[in-house]
Amino acid sequence: MGSGSTLPGVRRIAGIVLAVLLIGGVVAAVVAGRDTGDKGTATKTVHGVIGSEKAEFFADPEVVKALAAKGYTVKTETSGSWAMEGLDLKEYDFAFPSSQAPAEELAAKYKVRGTLPRPFYSPLVVVAHRDAAEVLRRNGLAKLEKSRGTFDMTAYLKAAEDGRTWQQLKGAEKYGELTGLLYIATTDPTTSNSGALYLAATSFVANGGRVVAADADVRKTAPLLHELISVQGAQQTSTDAAFRDFVSGVGNPLVLVYESQVAALLNQDQGQASADDLVVLYPDTTVNSDHTVVPVTQEGRALGELLGTDPTLRKLAARHGFRPQGAATEFTAATADHTTYLTPRLAVRQAPVPTSEVLHEMARRARGQ
Repeated sequence: MGSGSTLPGVRRIAGIVLAVLLIGGVVAAVVAGRDTGDKGTATKTVHGVIGSEKAEFFADPEVVKALAAKGYTVKTETSGSWAMEGLDLKEYDFAFPSSQAPAEELAAKYKVRGTLPRPFYSPLVVVAHRDAAEVLRRNGLAKLEKSRGTFDMTAYLKAAEDGRTWQQLKGAEKYGELTGLLYIATTDPTTSNSGALYLAATSFVANGGRVVAADADVRKTAPLLHELISVQGAQQTSTDAAFRDFVSGVGNPLVLVYESQVAALLNQDQGQASADDLVVLYPDTTVNSDHTVVPVTQEGRALGELLGTDPTLRKLAARHGFRPQGAATEFTAATADHTTYLTPRLAVRQAPVPTSEVLHEMARRARGQ
């Protein structure tokens, strides 16, 4: 009877010992996993504010997987590149504006030292509906080769100065949608990078092929820049919205966007239907948009450098239309089926970008502020 009464107690003790051993084994396994570098699902979460044109890249499941494989979970919010200066970046690990000028301004504000990572870039292009592109060609404003071409910036600025309308262009009478003043629709240059870079390119042409630097240059080019912007009325705050409107068939027949947006559309299965009426015009004087990381923390810097060096992430960036820095092999491979629209090698003049201070002043005057 005594032995029978002790059996449950023995079993309870044995169960407790077994549970402790099991827990110990689990703990040992976790520690061993860490010691052997088994990252599993353990990742560092980094927070960033990015230009809207990179939102689809960071949301891509393959990009998420590639970053996780390197130990990162990236959470992002979007903002206009020039509007980032109004945010408190101390809440983020990095900012990722669409060009160097706003990035350098942010770096100075937050005392970020060292070279800023620039993992990829994208030239600005003018997207046009096919009818509009053909009218531009007939009037010496563009050269066409299938669904891509070159946009003559000097001829365009002359037409803008003269207040030229679509109705004054030969061949436009056949197309009822081509009415009103001839202009390129852009984003707001006071908040958006592409709009500001448009001013950099057009002011360079208007200033006789010299970057706007002195006050005299600003005064000289201000009337034309104001004309280019004021004629547009209300402007979009992001190229993402402007490009979606264009693809859906609303808005202006000429819109300034990033080449990356066009390439990403073409790389999507559903992109071909939208591309049937698309012509991509490379301005003969343009500005590349260098997507530049401003690392606020060490994790932000490590992520920025990883985006530019990891082979998988470089290929994925090219699939989303960005041109990785350095060799053009990834972009060429990613867009090999779309050379009807895109040119792998750029053969246009690059305009230097004015300083942030000058660019801000140009943008304010262009907006009539």
